[in-house]
Amino acid sequence: MPPPTVPIRISYPYELIPVNLIPTNRKPISELTDGQQVEQSFRAADKQLRVNRQGGKYIILKLTDRSGTMSGMLWNADERIYDSFDRGDYVHCIGRTQIHNGALQMIVTEVQRMDSSEVDLADFERFDAGQAQQQKSRLTELLTEISNPHLKQLGDAFLQDTTLMARLELGAAAVTNHHAYPGGLLRHTVDLMELVHLFAPRYPRIDADLLLFGAFLHDLGKLEELSSDGEATYTDRGQLVGHIVIGVQLLDEKIRELEKGGQPFPPELRLQLEHLIVSHHGHYEFGSPKLPVTLEALALHHLDNLDAKLDSFTSIMDSDVAADGNWTNYNPSIGRKLWKSREA
Repeated sequence: MPPPTVPIRISYPYELIPVNLIPTNRKPISELTDGQQVEQSFRAADKQLRVNRQGGKYIILKLTDRSGTMSGMLWNADERIYDSFDRGDYVHCIGRTQIHNGALQMIVTEVQRMDSSEVDLADFERFDAGQAQQQKSRLTELLTEISNPHLKQLGDAFLQDTTLMARLELGAAAVTNHHAYPGGLLRHTVDLMELVHLFAPRYPRIDADLLLFGAFLHDLGKLEELSSDGEATYTDRGQLVGHIVIGVQLLDEKIRELEKGGQPFPPELRLQLEHLIVSHHGHYEFGSPKLPVTLEALALHHLDNLDAKLDSFTSIMDSDVAADGNWTNYNPSIGRKLWKSREA
């Protein structure tokens, strides 16, 4: 019988260290501070091997846990270290935190792949099943309350698609920026539909049912654009086609199902729904094939942008590690600091 193997950790400069020396206690990313020595587990949501101007190689990491996300920089790296773990793996990292461009990052000196049995999965699970069930129930209520009979039948067709609805519960709305977590797409969809529920009655010329259904449909293509297996990443179809086109295709599939069952769908209503999907980004430079040209499309674009921006800004405030309690650090992605209340 061969001797038992000893798990090792690969580090620079290639020391072989028994894995049982790894500490088991860990601090959530949201509780880490500037200048802190760190030696604990993370999930490697992404990794990139790059070359600097001098020809040296380094790895950029996206480290995550249940509480948030942090960038990691591993200098003096090579393919051996890069290939020692995959995206989505749990990794044990040693390094030190620092502030860079207003955000906390970690200078990593050692990294080791970990088996899922070596971590507490509760530290990394970001999906809230109870909250998702509540939001799914509310989504069902909002769709079944629609008075337009054709939209009501179409809504029922989507709700009866158990595979699609199960994926909607788990899907993220983005890789970064807003609602970028498992269940984020459902949260964004329901919150947007709630905004429509409040907004539409104030403008009699807006078709409230149409706008509400557009809010449900607008990002549904992200179920195919993004992978919900662990951290959100773009699928091949997502990068080649994109969620706007995929969303129109999903709509086409459901309307075809209705018509095969003997329920004709009004062509003009179909065009209105398609326009809501293809114009919801609002501008050509933001990826919309068409600009909004109906009241419902204009409203959907602005309400969608409002919900996304509020979630994004809130995330920036929550993850900020500025010493000044009233203001965040300057954030280059939005070109400003943000005010945080003293209570927050």
